[in-house]
Amino acid sequence: MQTLTPHVYWAQRHADIYLRVELSDAKNLDICVQNNTLQFKAQGHGAKGDHDYEFSLDFLEPVKPEVSHRSTQRLVNVTVRKQEQRWWDRLTLQERKPLFLAPDFDRWLDESDAEMELQAKEEEKINKVSIESRIPYLGLKKGYLFMYNLVQFLGFSWIFVNMTVRLFILGQDSFYDTFHTIADMMYFCQMMAVAEVMNPLVGLVKTGVFPAMIQVVGRNVILFVIFGSLEEMQNKAVVFFVFYLWSTIEIFRYPFYMLACIDTDWKLLTWLRYSIWMPLYPLGVLAEAIAVIQSLPIFDETRLYSIPLPTVLGSSFSFSFTLKIYLALMFLGQLDLLMSVREKHTLWVKI
Repeated sequence: MQTLTPHVYWAQRHADIYLRVELSDAKNLDICVQNNTLQFKAQGHGAKGDHDYEFSLDFLEPVKPEVSHRSTQRLVNVTVRKQEQRWWDRLTLQERKPLFLAPDFDRWLDESDAEMELQAKEEEKINKVSIESRIPYLGLKKGYLFMYNLVQFLGFSWIFVNMTVRLFILGQDSFYDTFHTIADMMYFCQMMAVAEVMNPLVGLVKTGVFPAMIQVVGRNVILFVIFGSLEEMQNKAVVFFVFYLWSTIEIFRYPFYMLACIDTDWKLLTWLRYSIWMPLYPLGVLAEAIAVIQSLPIFDETRLYSIPLPTVLGSSFSFSFTLKIYLALMFLGQLDLLMSVREKHTLWVKI
């Protein structure tokens, strides 16, 4: 077979030399660097048909002896590493380039463009390192949020199932002893819910602090102040409706947030979270308001939490007056929270 020279196209970066050898179905490849000279030999189909092809290149500056190459059906790509990362004025030691050598305009960059590309790669490496350094933090954060939502989901699920079973078995009789059978678990879940105010406060989640505070403080006032401190309230049917509505809302809310922690979107759950919430939440607020109204005469009678005042001003400042103010603020605050979630629901529907 006659030995011929293939067409070779070249380009460079600060650290590498790229050669594209126009040789189809190349086989018996022998590529090496000796004495700073690249030796290439192969059999294949080139410009002159099926022949043996070879060439050599004396590089302008020192290169590393390791050569990497990749063959495709139409060509051979060769990469040579420079000893020093710097820009060369030309490829070969001789000023006059070989006739078979030409610029590879598909990969060609001038020095300034190559520097910009190098800078972009360095920034990408820095960003990658920064992200990798944050992975343990991100893993811990997602793990904590997932476990928090899981615990709350299990707690409210226990409340919901327990109350539902008791309702089917006992009927209306279950209304009047709800507090004594459910209160401990509700205490646990609502004390845990304080984390929903702390999480956005320290930047673990991007939701607003104020809406979370409205819901958590509002529920805890009902649970600890209205129900927890007044035995007369603990046997009222309103306790059942408040607890049942709270738990029904939360058994959809917490799994939605759980799946969000692992970047999973279950559309049915998303629809339930933002749709069922719309009628249940106002009903929950209404039940809470009824509980507050029913507690007012009890607080007036027992003078619990009332503040004694000087004789000139009156006997005492009744806590029931504070609850009346709270009742008005509760409706305003819950209306703001309702509008906020309604906007999210509208956005989700559009998506």
